[in-house]
Amino acid sequence: MTTAEARRLERLWNSPFGEAYTQRNTTARYAPGALHAHWVRRLGARRVLEVGCNLGLNLTEIAGFEGVAAYGVDICDYALRRAAERLPGARLARATAYALPFADGAFDLVFTCGVLIHLTPDDLPRALAEIGRVSGRHVWIGEYHSECPVEIPYRGETGALFKRDFGAEFERCAANFRIAESGFLGKKETGYDDLTFWLLEKT
Repeated sequence: MTTAEARRLERLWNSPFGEAYTQRNTTARYAPGALHAHWVRRLGARRVLEVGCNLGLNLTEIAGFEGVAAYGVDICDYALRRAAERLPGARLARATAYALPFADGAFDLVFTCGVLIHLTPDDLPRALAEIGRVSGRHVWIGEYHSECPVEIPYRGETGALFKRDFGAEFERCAANFRIAESGFLGKKETGYDDLTFWLLEKT
């Protein structure tokens, strides 16, 4: 069942606040596309899903790969319209991380980038379990890291950005996944911010 806080955040991201976020992303460099294309190539993924795709920057190169089916979901209608304009080759849908409209193990790779930080601690476990459910091989997450969970004020909003050890949390919530690799990514690599990444492999 969707919590009141999850519904509040969904309304926030589907409001002018979320539209402004999407508009800021239009000026980002295209390094995010190259970063995620690298992982798709390295892992040999053929079916790829981004959870929280916004206007599709991270899918920029992947959507053009021959033999690769690129999917993206988001809760912001405005962002999805922009993504459809940019990436006609991508398969896009409106969905939350708590209820992904795909079969178990449908994808070789499921990834998020700067998305899990915007889920409340109470709602995060459901999202991680759902992401693990639709991945048959790998999950890649790139988020703000903190050894101890901490909330950070975000553009005048409270309850909208949380840092934690997302890799360890994913292992706890999706018991059939283990961390295969992790590391730090700087702004030059991500195109917009410093992140920690975790690559998780299905056991």
